Amino acid sequence: MHVRVGLLRVTVCVVLVVALAAPAAAQTIEDYLSSYTGANATGYLQPLVDAIGADLNSGLYNSAAIPKKGVSVKLELIAMTALFKDEQSTFTATTESGFSPEQTVEASTVVGPEASTIISGDHDAQYAFPGGFNLQTFSLAVPQVRVGFTSGTEILVRFMAGEIGDTEIGDLKLYGGGARHNISQYFGEDFPVELAAGAFWQQFEQGGDLMQTTALSFGIQASKKVGVLESYVGLMAESTQLELKYTSNASGTPEDTEVSFDSGTNLAGTLGIKVDAGIVFAFGEYHLTTTLNNFAFGIGAGF
Repeated sequence: MHVRVGLLRVTVCVVLVVALAAPAAAQTIEDYLSSYTGANATGYLQPLVDAIGADLNSGLYNSAAIPKKGVSVKLELIAMTALFKDEQSTFTATTESGFSPEQTVEASTVVGPEASTIISGDHDAQYAFPGGFNLQTFSLAVPQVRVGFTSGTEILVRFMAGEIGDTEIGDLKLYGGGARHNISQYFGEDFPVELAAGAFWQQFEQGGDLMQTTALSFGIQASKKVGVLESYVGLMAESTQLELKYTSNASGTPEDTEVSFDSGTNLAGTLGIKVDAGIVFAFGEYHLTTTLNNFAFGIGAGF
């Protein structure tokens, strides 16, 4: 399935209605990828993989205070926006096999300039490195349910799925979850802040089998509440992996191609603030990673 060119902006409401706001365009991600294999495909898509990973690993918590007794249930709606850096607009690309002489250039990534980079070779042959979609941000939104129970432990479940009303976009699916545990309870009642630790797993599928992104994260969080305001911070180790299946024409004939790559393990920090009015609450956070940064905002209700 194809993915529409433009700013991929997914909006998901609590009843799992999905809409994508993207301008009409003549090319798709799969069209552009058909010119690439291997390292070129990896370099072309890496900024998008980093952005999806940053978004998926945001909004996973808004407090380190997990009740040590009783049961709590909260429904939340989270919106996340990753911000691309200027240096992510290009990558070092090399001509594919069959073009002579082999040449290396700075070409557009999937989020870079729309213009193709065209070079000349032997016998007046020309090679075109495809352009990008000129993106500055990548946004996702997802509902999630948080359930806390005895012993200061909670589980988190995220899920959204929907088929966009356009055959060139295909379906989108995001699912996953994790668990956290209150560790400040082991330091006595006078400990000045709340502490929690947790781990999370998520998968984001785009265009059916075209792209599957898996995000893993684990780390520690701290928070302090004064009145209705609660500030929180977190330190996480994160990794993102992508499985890509598409048809490549780089060799001159159509060929089924599979590419796998990951971001490695990166450290990320979170700074956030929450306004808690009891049954309802809202929060905002800034998520800093080694590749790019993003914002997350959320609203929720529960007991």
